[in-house]
Amino acid sequence: MDLGIKGKWALVGGASKGLGWGCARALALEGVNVVMVARGAEVLNQAVADLKKEAPGVQLIPVAADITSEAGRVALFSVPGGPGKDFDIVVTNAGGPPPGDFRNWDREAWIKAVDANMLTPIELIKATVDGMAARGFGRIVNITSSSVKSPIDILGLSNGARSGLTGFVAGVARTKIAAQGVTINNILPGKFDTDRIRNTVEATAQKTGQTVAEIRALQQAQVPAGRYGTPQEFGALCAFICSLQASYITGQNFLTDGGAYPGTY
Repeated sequence: MDLGIKGKWALVGGASKGLGWGCARALALEGVNVVMVARGAEVLNQAVADLKKEAPGVQLIPVAADITSEAGRVALFSVPGGPGKDFDIVVTNAGGPPPGDFRNWDREAWIKAVDANMLTPIELIKATVDGMAARGFGRIVNITSSSVKSPIDILGLSNGARSGLTGFVAGVARTKIAAQGVTINNILPGKFDTDRIRNTVEATAQKTGQTVAEIRALQQAQVPAGRYGTPQEFGALCAFICSLQASYITGQNFLTDGGAYPGTY
């Protein structure tokens, strides 16, 4: 299927690896030019170099910056060769806050979580959405978490911040921009085989005395699909949501968890 987005410009956060990389790759393979943002320059530059081999006909621009900071966003919007703020596609993505007990989180921890996982996506939407509406096309996809649908007790910071973003998107996606060709949707990942899950599995192994293989097997057995998801299939969904064919889909939350959520709705 031709998704109809060849030649457009996309911004993808956290694009050096994991789910962000999956989205950047899927878009690039559709002929989309991508500004790829991540904190670590070395890993990011290698990701760009590798992707250029797969998608030689598109422009891939690395920006090593902290997208959650104002300085990082200034660097992003002023990068040479980029589209400025005139992105057609924006995929917001920032690492989730650490797990823990809510009794131990002070105001600073909460502000940091809200800033990264709620306010940063809102700032990116604010900077780009009116230009999208004026041009008659725009796709904004926020990578959030399955915890928005089914909260995880030790991820209270993430539950709270990402739920705030979800509520904001539910409102703004249904304003007049919906009739101007702009859609805003969220993807809620469950367990995907990324560095984040590998790190949490290793930490759990050290804490419990179980092996990494045992914990991975147990976690995957709890998913009806019987496995972790892959960044590639996550990226494929993201690319479709950004397509011309998805123009009638907005304000939605796409739960991608292999069937782990047990509810009907």
